[in-house]
Amino acid sequence: MLENLTQGLARVVKTLRGQARLTEENIAEALRDVRLALLEADVALPVIKEFIGRVREKALGQEVMASLTPGQALVGVVHRELTDLMGGASVGLNLATQPPAVILVAGLQGAGKTTTTAKLGKWLKERQKKKILAVSCDVYRPAAIEQLKTVSAQAGIDFFPSQVGERPQDIAARALDYARKHYYDVLFVDSAGRLSIDEAMMAEIRELHAVLKPIETLFVVDAMQGQDAVNTARAFNDALPLTGIVLTKLDGDARGGAALSVRQVTGKPLKFAGVGEKLSGLEEFHPERMAARILGMGDILGLVEDAQRGLDQGKAQAFAQKLKSGKGFDLNDFKEQIGQMRKMGGLSSMLEKLPAQFAQAAQAAGGAVEDKSIRRIEGIIDSMTPQERTKPELLKASRKRRVATGAGVPVQEVNRLLSQFEQTQKMMKQLSKGGIHKLMRGMKAMMPGMR
Repeated sequence: MLENLTQGLARVVKTLRGQARLTEENIAEALRDVRLALLEADVALPVIKEFIGRVREKALGQEVMASLTPGQALVGVVHRELTDLMGGASVGLNLATQPPAVILVAGLQGAGKTTTTAKLGKWLKERQKKKILAVSCDVYRPAAIEQLKTVSAQAGIDFFPSQVGERPQDIAARALDYARKHYYDVLFVDSAGRLSIDEAMMAEIRELHAVLKPIETLFVVDAMQGQDAVNTARAFNDALPLTGIVLTKLDGDARGGAALSVRQVTGKPLKFAGVGEKLSGLEEFHPERMAARILGMGDILGLVEDAQRGLDQGKAQAFAQKLKSGKGFDLNDFKEQIGQMRKMGGLSSMLEKLPAQFAQAAQAAGGAVEDKSIRRIEGIIDSMTPQERTKPELLKASRKRRVATGAGVPVQEVNRLLSQFEQTQKMMKQLSKGGIHKLMRGMKAMMPGMR
């Protein structure tokens, strides 16, 4: 996410390496790199000018502590200003109204409105235990209603049926009445999108807004659109009283400009970011954490939150107890730990939240393990007998061939899995003996660059 911008801003620290203090001259040189990085990320030019001006003003008055280098001091200023640029503080959904709280979802066709509606419904159901109803008012795209029905079922939220021939305003009124009578906490209304902004579209969504009187009007914008995303956001903001922005596809090839520009241009808070095609691929937008990730500092707090949600605490305690008792770490445990990692979004999702130097080291050690690779590992372990999983040393050549055939993979994949398992087993042995320092040294040896 925002990798190019991160790399561009990393040049700033290199520019100031060896300098004793921040001066007008070296600040000007470093800010040229910052400006170039922001331009490459497709940030709006007026936003860049204002941002650079604020950073220059703050950096010139910056007292550099003895423990900091000038590069670190400037990065501190850039971090604070990036945080302010993206809104300063996190702003959640406002549901403080008599139920049902109506949330109108707007945006262009292809931005990800329908999927985002289901993601938000799933998020509210799981995090806040809300009773959710979703309805589609997109009567122009035949598949739109069916798509929302499908993703609502996948998200575990209720769906209100609508027909292509109906007026969007009538659908909205019926859905609202149904939500009230059946005691729903939240009603999501997925509005129609167009390939481009037109007056008919804006008139229709204004009428929908008047019928629904939503407490939240969210604009869904594709982060990969760059400057177009900002212009679209401005047009919708002029037509509707938007309450927040949802950025989608931040996990793709997005250069990040929309994330930095859209808040400044509309004045509306960024509330969520879509970070994957799965319905769980949605994150609350925290400006300070996002600024830290852009600067390669990582988001350890976000990683901890993912772990708390994804890990089964009962299983984790049982596993810790097993290690403490000296019973050892076998392939059943290995499979269990991989499954827990997948619940946290997979290794690639975790690496995004690590500080840059650790993420790079982990990638160098073996690359990102995606869902396909995890499923392959699980398939290989499932092809083993219970005895082989408990005692992997039994897996000699003939058994390996049988396991490979059962899993539909080459024997080399079985060998690679056993090698990964042995490395993990060694680390677990050190952990069970309380040797956390030995464990860290072992991890450094496995991951070149962690020094």
